[in-house]
Amino acid sequence: MEIKGIHHVSAITKYAQENHDFYTNVLGMRLVKKTVNQDDPSMYHLFYADAEGSAGTDFTFFEIPMLGNTYEGTNSISTTTLRVPDDEAIDFWEDRLHSEGLEVDPVTVRFGRRMLFFRDPEGQRLGLVSDENNEGIAPGVRWKTSEIPASKAIQGLGPVYFTVPHLEPTAQVLTETLGFTQLDNESDIYRFQAGKGGTGGEIHVIADASLPKERPGQGSVHHAAFRVKDREELEQWVERVQDAGLVNSGVVDRHYFQSLYFREPNHILIELATDGPGFDVDEPMDSLGEALSLPPFLENRREEIEENLKPIRQQKN
Repeated sequence: MEIKGIHHVSAITKYAQENHDFYTNVLGMRLVKKTVNQDDPSMYHLFYADAEGSAGTDFTFFEIPMLGNTYEGTNSISTTTLRVPDDEAIDFWEDRLHSEGLEVDPVTVRFGRRMLFFRDPEGQRLGLVSDENNEGIAPGVRWKTSEIPASKAIQGLGPVYFTVPHLEPTAQVLTETLGFTQLDNESDIYRFQAGKGGTGGEIHVIADASLPKERPGQGSVHHAAFRVKDREELEQWVERVQDAGLVNSGVVDRHYFQSLYFREPNHILIELATDGPGFDVDEPMDSLGEALSLPPFLENRREEIEENLKPIRQQKN
């Protein structure tokens, strides 16, 4: 049993169309699945990823139109980072994001890597991390667009940031239950590694007891998911999580992967998810995300579901 790295991050948007336009047109990610929240099919669930929808590259969004703003703080997944090929790509993205009028911090170096932190139009906290000299988990397959060449394209999820009031409870779950290795720290940022490590296998935990507890809204993150091999291994993880005294969901079939959900002691929602079967289980690889996909148990409600969803305009780029 081994956590293989980051699987996906799921966040919240208030506006599906604007969200789609930003992540496909500005960031150049591929919409690989247009579906609904399986627990509430009245809302979209959009998946952006690499060219093939590979595990470890998926940044997903639930559309919840009635939400208010996020009041940032602890007990949260506070930043999602995205991998780019090298240091030169960071410079490309700094220019591009400034040209889009976004809130962009100066390029910084953290744990020896160039990073660029910014926010999307809803205030979602994002970062880009250079894969220069990365020897860890392999990146995804880059998706090029008319404005973003493959040599600069986003190629997967980078380190995910947790902000907690106290490090020890979260560190214990990451290391003792999930098998992460605690590496080092820079000031109050502590680095944990899973699998082969590198940018695709790290969690960075910020410990700050001075902050209030986050109140999530648009631009917040719902949960982070880590990769496991298959369902057989996932069922073994259920036992381990239960033995650790963590209340959990048991195995949940999400059609594109199987999942296990639980909260660690600082109340961050963690998912373990299998690599397969993948997003091409119900539509061809070359047309991923173009039509509304529904899991089999919702297919008989397709007409009702489609009537309640506002169509998303999609442009091929």
